[in-house]
Amino acid sequence: MKHKVYILNGAQTDFAINWHREEKGIDEILKQAFVVAADQSQLKVSDIQCAHVGNFVGELFCGQGHLGGLFASIHPDLEGIPTARHEAACASGSMAVLAAMRDIEAGWYDLACVAGVEMMRNVDGATAANYLGAAAWVGKEAKNAQYPWVAMFSEVTDYYRNNFGLKEEHLAAIAQNNYANAQLNPLAQTQHWKLEPTAFGNDPTLNPVIEGCIRKSDCSRITDGAAVVFLASETYARKYAQQRGISFESLPYIKGWGHRTAPMLLQDKLQNKVPQGAYPFPHLHHTIQEALTRANLPSSQVLDAIETHDCFTISEYVALEHFGLAAPGEAWKVIENGSFNLGGTIPVNPSGGLIGTGHPVGATGVRMLLDAYKQVSNQAEAYQVEGAKNVGILNIGGSFTTIASFVVGV
Repeated sequence: MKHKVYILNGAQTDFAINWHREEKGIDEILKQAFVVAADQSQLKVSDIQCAHVGNFVGELFCGQGHLGGLFASIHPDLEGIPTARHEAACASGSMAVLAAMRDIEAGWYDLACVAGVEMMRNVDGATAANYLGAAAWVGKEAKNAQYPWVAMFSEVTDYYRNNFGLKEEHLAAIAQNNYANAQLNPLAQTQHWKLEPTAFGNDPTLNPVIEGCIRKSDCSRITDGAAVVFLASETYARKYAQQRGISFESLPYIKGWGHRTAPMLLQDKLQNKVPQGAYPFPHLHHTIQEALTRANLPSSQVLDAIETHDCFTISEYVALEHFGLAAPGEAWKVIENGSFNLGGTIPVNPSGGLIGTGHPVGATGVRMLLDAYKQVSNQAEAYQVEGAKNVGILNIGGSFTTIASFVVGV
């Protein structure tokens, strides 16, 4: 890309914390992530020139909008800087990243803060599901569903089963892999969960069907949390490296990006019959390819790891193919040969993904970028992919409606 945008560290909150039980609000979630990120980055807060916040439905869960103003209130040195809040369902965090990149690429600012935040555990599950349904076309789809997104991704699962054939055991293996990886992540929501293999089977008591054909183990969790990263121009990044006595060439940067939007209705995306050898969601594949092309990488096969959107196991299954790790309809091969496991050729969701790490909706895209940064800077500790130099990201909003993809590397 013409103008490199560097990542100068960041932080996330512990996704296992239920902030409502701690009697704390969304502002305190955001503040904790920011304070830790600033400390770990060794940045002067007064150097930050603008901020972008990703959030989906703060108004519904917390009765709180205008999060850009909220951000400018969490530290005295942030008062007066320009801020904005960005929303694109589960891809809200990535929209904040893209906006900050544009500020830097245009030359207006040299240091931007990107935050993502969501507070979701302050209501019961049915209410949360109803709030999250705002990312669908309200009144036109999932109208009779108790859990709108479970119902819609059940449709995607049926679509794949009808067009390609699909086995529950392969979806179960995706969930097991993500939970296993999350055991290594100290900030994962499920780090301390102990799940027996029967929790991923078809026993209606141990792994009940939630709606349609989606079982409990197929679903990501309702999560509270925030993530923050600092993005910088080459000018600021060089100064940052020099002041700290580190190699400028070792600083990770965003090598490539892709961003597309499909029609809102899921049914408009589901073709009646997928042509032989074609991708079921071509816009998804094209977005990933845009990021790879901008990163000057020939294919996903040269990536060292992938952080992908697994709001449900089927969304990761679909992503494995659309990344090009398997031919359309053949993601099961990647699962069976183990190449997507942490010790495989291209580990997928070494962090634990959304299923294992948690899915505070507005924070997810920023958390993905942070984990990619950790991998290529050798800071992922127990879930580090050895020698990682290029990590791909796929963040999805709605029913494959808003798509964002990044390549982070050194």
